Amino acid sequence: MAASAASTAGTIAVFWHEGMLGHDTGNGVFDTGEDPSFLDVLEKHPENSDRVKNMLSILRRGPISPFISWHSGRSALLSELLSFHSPEYINELVEADKQGGKTLCAGTFLNPGSLDAALLAAGTTLSAMKYVLDGHGKVAYALVRPPGHHAQPTQADGYCFLNNAGVAVLLALNSGCAKVAVIDIDVHYGNGTAEGFYQSDKVLTISLHMNHGSWGPSHPQNGSVDELGEGEGFGYNLNIPLPNGTGNRGYGYAMIELVVPAIQKFEPDMLVLVVGQDSSAFDPNGRQCLTMEGYREIGKMVGSLANSHSGGRLLIIQEGGYHVTYSAYCLHATLEGVLNLPLPLLSDPIACYPEDEAFSVEVIESIKKYQKANVPFMKDA
Repeated sequence: MAASAASTAGTIAVFWHEGMLGHDTGNGVFDTGEDPSFLDVLEKHPENSDRVKNMLSILRRGPISPFISWHSGRSALLSELLSFHSPEYINELVEADKQGGKTLCAGTFLNPGSLDAALLAAGTTLSAMKYVLDGHGKVAYALVRPPGHHAQPTQADGYCFLNNAGVAVLLALNSGCAKVAVIDIDVHYGNGTAEGFYQSDKVLTISLHMNHGSWGPSHPQNGSVDELGEGEGFGYNLNIPLPNGTGNRGYGYAMIELVVPAIQKFEPDMLVLVVGQDSSAFDPNGRQCLTMEGYREIGKMVGSLANSHSGGRLLIIQEGGYHVTYSAYCLHATLEGVLNLPLPLLSDPIACYPEDEAFSVEVIESIKKYQKANVPFMKDA
């Protein structure tokens, strides 16, 4: 029965490399790496290898496994990184690695083995994009760490060293795609990806995130609605800062009222979903209250958009998600949605979370009004 369903729904090509587990982020108080001396038990840094091990195992042994094909990743060449990052920044990373490591910004530690893992993350994402571009399959998922969407052309930020989505988008553009759309549902603003394409009208970046604002010199962007892009790129960076606790219905409303119309108007020929399960109800890094049901519905909507606008071509890239168990379940649900399976394959182990979308709907309506007034290509949407 599972094999029959898989042949009907299609498969997702998952790209992975074990070497990405070599990035050791250490222990301390949350993500600080600090030991205050009065705690007997120090926790692992949120971006640790355990989270990805569970994502890997749920795809290998969970009920979605018949729908998955496995492919090996690779390291990116330094020359491939220069499409997005400055030579000075890449040299900074290489020199820091040679010196045995460096704290690049708060919570972001380049330790021995970290640069190798980051190169594997970028190269594995490039391999996944090339797989789709070359016509080997419609949907690919880059299961990668360290994450990348905060990494800007000239600096690291928020656990990210290299912008995996950024280099993949540029590969698509350089391979003949006229326009690429990026939908980022990580709980934090995808500021690095936005920064890289801030002056381009060839890439539409859409980020749904909690309204956290700037968090310091490494993250100067606010993620606010008025950060719309510059020059030719004005109007092609759409930020959707959502209130804490927005939940499944609120996210669904934002997708229907803001994301879907933008994609329909932009008409990309390649679609990228940047996914972070830190938007879940139980993540230590976010408070957006999505459950498996919400991720499943987002996956369905994104899969439908790909079918309608990019010939079904969709690249999914892993970002955050720090609850070691629930992140894996939410990933499973997202991919179920992308496959448009008729029934859930997994029940939610933590069950429902109470939500009230009324305030979120008000915020989304105000964002919609602002975009219609200020985004040229959305004025008649």
